[in-house]
Amino acid sequence: MKQHKSDVTVLGGGLAGLSFALQCQREVPHANITVLERREHPVPEAAHKVGESTVEVAAHYFGEILGLKQHIVDDQLPKLGLRFFFPADGNERIEQRLELGGKRYAPCPSYQLDRGRFENYLGDLCLERGIRFLDQASIKDITIATGGQHSVIFDLQGDQQQIQSRWLIDASGRRAFVKRKLGLQMPSPHTANAAWFRFKKHVKIDQWCDDADWQDGHQGKTGRWYSTNHLMGTGYWVWLIPLASGSTSMGIVAAEPFHQLSDFNSFDKALSWLETHEPQCAAAVRDHRNELQDFRALRHYSHESKQVFSANRWGITGEAGFFHDPFYSPGSDFIAFANTFLADLVRRDLGGRGFRIRAFTYDRIFKRFYYGTLTAYQNQYELFGDSTVMPVKILWDYLIYWSITAFIFMQGRMCHPSMYMRNLGRLKRLGKLNHFMQEFFSRWHREHGNHVCAGCVDISQMPLIREMNSRLKESLTSPDFFRRFEANLQQLETIACEIIDHSGVEVDHPFHRAKHAWVHSDTFARVLTPSPRQQSHREAESATASV
Repeated sequence: MKQHKSDVTVLGGGLAGLSFALQCQREVPHANITVLERREHPVPEAAHKVGESTVEVAAHYFGEILGLKQHIVDDQLPKLGLRFFFPADGNERIEQRLELGGKRYAPCPSYQLDRGRFENYLGDLCLERGIRFLDQASIKDITIATGGQHSVIFDLQGDQQQIQSRWLIDASGRRAFVKRKLGLQMPSPHTANAAWFRFKKHVKIDQWCDDADWQDGHQGKTGRWYSTNHLMGTGYWVWLIPLASGSTSMGIVAAEPFHQLSDFNSFDKALSWLETHEPQCAAAVRDHRNELQDFRALRHYSHESKQVFSANRWGITGEAGFFHDPFYSPGSDFIAFANTFLADLVRRDLGGRGFRIRAFTYDRIFKRFYYGTLTAYQNQYELFGDSTVMPVKILWDYLIYWSITAFIFMQGRMCHPSMYMRNLGRLKRLGKLNHFMQEFFSRWHREHGNHVCAGCVDISQMPLIREMNSRLKESLTSPDFFRRFEANLQQLETIACEIIDHSGVEVDHPFHRAKHAWVHSDTFARVLTPSPRQQSHREAESATASV
């Protein structure tokens, strides 16, 4: 049996594994890194994977930290943010649905990534930079050492080989070699299912309506089809994502008990399901069914892990560890978080510095980020068809994201334990505040929500939203960082009070209104009023007034 040695062995050469290898090589140039990937490279473009839509953290990670921005700008597609259409009149006319999205690009960029094209580029880059990248390598067994060298036995084109390494990084996706070997699997309380498919043509949502007023502001590169489009309904959402290869990714995501996977777990069933819930989308699918490229369904896609980083020199990144929900496109964000923690651990260890306490600390921090984000999805799908409450919740979730995880990561302080200790009180306040607000949105929905609304909420015209997004690009000194963190918290507490005051729901506030309001008391109500041009329902007027 042929023997190899390596400082770091990565199980899996997909997005998580290849990006980790590149980050580790940049931070630890002398490290000997091996990536084992079972598929043959190059892979087909429009590869059969989810995760094409990136948001601010992942865009910053790939573009700036890994230095891939030129490839992304030249060979991928820009993303006109996330866009949401709420139900109205049987969902047969897109222009009658309340729309939440922007007409111009956000200050902080995001992208649509053709996963096949992107992973091919990452694989080539690994080889160029001296990383041993072995494709068609089928992993047969792993031995995880409590001390000494980890061992991986793999088959390479019929030849069984073994590699021993100081560090073992599991980026194998749902095969989850390390998690299964160590019995770290955990079910998720969030039970939802998904089916997704691709067409070898751009399916442009802009072509679903030829009304000039509806088309206004969405010409050329600001067409709606450049967004990650969400068609919303009670217990479900449908995505449409364009890919640079010319394909369109489409998927159905639905939570139990509202919808069962058996209702859409084949293409014909998915089409029938769309005809019932999203007839206009179904018509577009029928028109392009001869250009169907693939189909896949996944039951209970959310899963967890008891541990992701270990002082025994192993770690987990990507779907091999945690995955909660694709609604806000967070998958690549958590790859960025995990890879950053792991690269720092490897750098410290190979540099002769202490890493064991850090491994324990980073594991706890990563899981806190995960569970803090999970509150945005768990038991929240009942709200998805509510055009009164859900737009407010979405904007709240944006502000939470930009004020905590995105803020910490993009300011380069993810691996600063002292930062977490100094902000421990603020982080606890933010966690309690967000948990309270997620429960509040559910109560608001049950008591006063679900009015029918029409119109367009153009978030690119909201000063608060644009300002908070733009702040992510600032480079702050340490004192400025801590001042901004406190300001973010006070601003969120003020906005939370404002939302509650305008909801009509009677609650006891678990927090006090900030003494110095960052926004006027009616700002959130005013900016959520859809444009008068499309106020076609009396219900919309009363609903937006209550917001």
